Amino acid sequence: MLWWVIIGCEVGFWVLLGGGLAVRYFLKMRRLSSALLISVPLIDVVLLAFSIFDMRSGADGELRHALAAAYIGYSIMFGHRTIRWADERFAHRFADGPPPWKPPKRGMPRVRYEIMMFARCLGMYAIAWAVTGLLVWIVGDYERTEYLVLFMAGLVKVPIIWGVVAAFDIHSALKKREDEPVAESTRVPAP
Repeated sequence: MLWWVIIGCEVGFWVLLGGGLAVRYFLKMRRLSSALLISVPLIDVVLLAFSIFDMRSGADGELRHALAAAYIGYSIMFGHRTIRWADERFAHRFADGPPPWKPPKRGMPRVRYEIMMFARCLGMYAIAWAVTGLLVWIVGDYERTEYLVLFMAGLVKVPIIWGVVAAFDIHSALKKREDEPVAESTRVPAP
């Protein structure tokens, strides 16, 4: 049953997001749109409640519970950004809004962006671990929840890979800054 709840939560996220944006830009009902978009985090509460219910009902910790924990972590750390990302594109396409924001390509703004995104990834991983810890604590039987702990330990690959990619992006952004030609006005005259 939890598989269907996970799928339903993912579908519900996109339905509430798309519905909220459609109501905002097509029907011009800003309050209803805000209510729909604000209700998106309630999906996480539903998913957490069903995960706890499933584990308390005697289910062993399996992939579905681990994915629910990871989904909750992602939604908390990246859900607002995903909503903003979709809103910018929706406004640009259907409401003559400005072009969507793009991350900086070089220099210190790119470095700050990469560090912030990596920090969000670490936060996502920490929240997934916290949800896993909650499930382990509620069940109180390590043998039933061992898979969850092993899955989360293996999930450490995500922040590691993200960190490596961010380090390369930071190096590349700083290298571009050094390689840029100096403008004529800032050159020191030759003696």
